[in-house]
Amino acid sequence: MAPESQNFDVVVIGGGPGGYATALYGAAAGLNIALVERDTVGGTCLQRGCIPAKEFLETAHVKRTIEAGAEFGLSTSNLSIDFSVSQARKNDVVSTLTTGLTGLLKGRKVTVFSGTAQLQAGNQVAILDGADAGTTLSGANVVLAAGSVPRTIPHFEIDGTTIVTSDEFLSLTSLPATAAVIGGGAIGCEFASMLVDMGSTVTVLEGLPNILNGCDTDVVAVAQRAFKKRGMNIRTGVTITGHTPKKSGGTTVHIDGGDDVEVDMVIVSVGRRARTEGLVADGVGVVIDERGFVVADRSMKTAVANVYAVGDIVAGTPQLAHVAFAEAVVTVKTILGEPVQPVDYTRVPWAIYSNPEVAFVGLTEAAAKEKGIPVVVKKDPFAGNGRARIIGETDGVVKIIAEKRPDGSAGQLLGVHMAGPWVTEQLGAGYYAVNWEATAEEAAALIQPHPSLSEVFGETLLALAGRGIHVG
Repeated sequence: MAPESQNFDVVVIGGGPGGYATALYGAAAGLNIALVERDTVGGTCLQRGCIPAKEFLETAHVKRTIEAGAEFGLSTSNLSIDFSVSQARKNDVVSTLTTGLTGLLKGRKVTVFSGTAQLQAGNQVAILDGADAGTTLSGANVVLAAGSVPRTIPHFEIDGTTIVTSDEFLSLTSLPATAAVIGGGAIGCEFASMLVDMGSTVTVLEGLPNILNGCDTDVVAVAQRAFKKRGMNIRTGVTITGHTPKKSGGTTVHIDGGDDVEVDMVIVSVGRRARTEGLVADGVGVVIDERGFVVADRSMKTAVANVYAVGDIVAGTPQLAHVAFAEAVVTVKTILGEPVQPVDYTRVPWAIYSNPEVAFVGLTEAAAKEKGIPVVVKKDPFAGNGRARIIGETDGVVKIIAEKRPDGSAGQLLGVHMAGPWVTEQLGAGYYAVNWEATAEEAAALIQPHPSLSEVFGETLLALAGRGIHVG
């Protein structure tokens, strides 16, 4: 018997942020959408990434707040943590959001299929396994949104107990007393920060000269100083040669030319790879580069007509859920023939939820200078901010980079970089300013509420525009 075949305006492969956003946005425009997901809708972001990780980071934040209670006259003795309760709360948050997303898809009449999908010739999508195995879908348009999985490194086989990636870590019901985090990027620093706040002894091992590669150096310096003050051991420029498990549990991590690190757990956090193996059948002309990423243009079109790609699988783009959302909008508008504003990947917002948080948009000072752009720079620490003093979180800085005009004054804003309390929630104003190509004077004219953390951004702008109130 021939496999069942169904026709759709758009068939989306993958139900993560890029996939489900494409489905919901396209369905809102009246398109008949099919969505194929091999696991659970929401993808890595909802099930094994952004949402679960931030729930644990919030647990750490609550613990910090309680521990600081004595400063406010509150008794905080005998504080203890049952991490299994946080795990249960995380599962409840994820379950609630998953149910909501499932309801949204159903309400917009998106047809959801379960299984692993493969793009075949003629825009046919075959479901190879799962509940809907054997079904073939035909799409006038096909969107590849298969997402990503954690990268691993040689000699560190993932066992789910001693050697873990973010996937396994987010399922733990208890925390290690000691841990090594291999990788000092955004995800690694988030895990390390959370573990330190929860009472674990943590060593971050990074092969590059600095942690948080890609962030402005002044912001990195503030974050690293705060990390170390809280007891985090950070070793950069290291080469890890392997590890030796101990019979009693845990393992010893070996560093070329350096001291070994004995820990209960190793968290491998060295980035993510595109999940493109088997995604496209042989002979189909979608281009996949040497690193396994799908090549797409700024309209998200691949080399095959009416086949698009969004999210973590797209070559040369940030692996961020909100970028995938934006790419989904571009894709649907392109399919509909509507005017499109492509994603400007040099001006997307970045958010790191460590303690202190880090957030930024646009060029760093070093990147601007590398491009030969003369700049004017202003910085303002959170230490002088009234709200930061009130909440007791003063580690941080706002740094703004603007193009230098011929007269030496600050012109168009090029980058906004922050470290400090709740800066992930404060970056919005800087994001709009940079993307609307505002000048320092234009952005400085906007009023910030008092007392607020966002005043640091406003004060820095005033100083950048020529005269500050509190900032020189």
